[in-house]
Amino acid sequence: MEDNQIIDLFFQRNQQGIAETDRKYSRYLQAIAYRILGNREDAEECVNDALNSAWNSIPPQKPTVFRMFLAKLTRNRAINRYNEEHAKKRGSGEMTMALEELSECIAGGSDPEKTVLAEELSKEIRAFVRALPEREGDVFLRRYFFLEDVKSIALRYGISQNNVSVILNRTRKKLHDHLLSRHFL
Repeated sequence: MEDNQIIDLFFQRNQQGIAETDRKYSRYLQAIAYRILGNREDAEECVNDALNSAWNSIPPQKPTVFRMFLAKLTRNRAINRYNEEHAKKRGSGEMTMALEELSECIAGGSDPEKTVLAEELSKEIRAFVRALPEREGDVFLRRYFFLEDVKSIALRYGISQNNVSVILNRTRKKLHDHLLSRHFL
């Protein structure tokens, strides 16, 4: 079933929309959640929560790219669960490694001014990624949005892990320079 047909089912409040979404996207969404959590049961729960959230937000929202809409819901649920489970200790999964890699070009902290600018920073990073060459942008998103490990990315593109690391390092440097030029750092 096509995404627009599934979304129409959501708008009609037809529960078949959930079943079709689950059939079409559950493996994809579970892979996203699993990369963050490292636990199949927790990943499955996050997917179920994300599907419930999609049901509750469609309508009024009408996602233009349904797959990415679902991926973002799932990713956010998984990150929230990860943060809850690791509130008192640092984990050692892909999420921790990816965030540490990004920390060199994006300042963190709880400064109220930075909190206010978070949405603008997010928009600027999205614009930066969209302007990248296709493969470079895709590698960057796979690592830092979908939290794929370097080995999986290398296999997907038929390149070495070192090549992926070089692409990510150069892209982080470009992002850092871009954010500096826009006065975000």
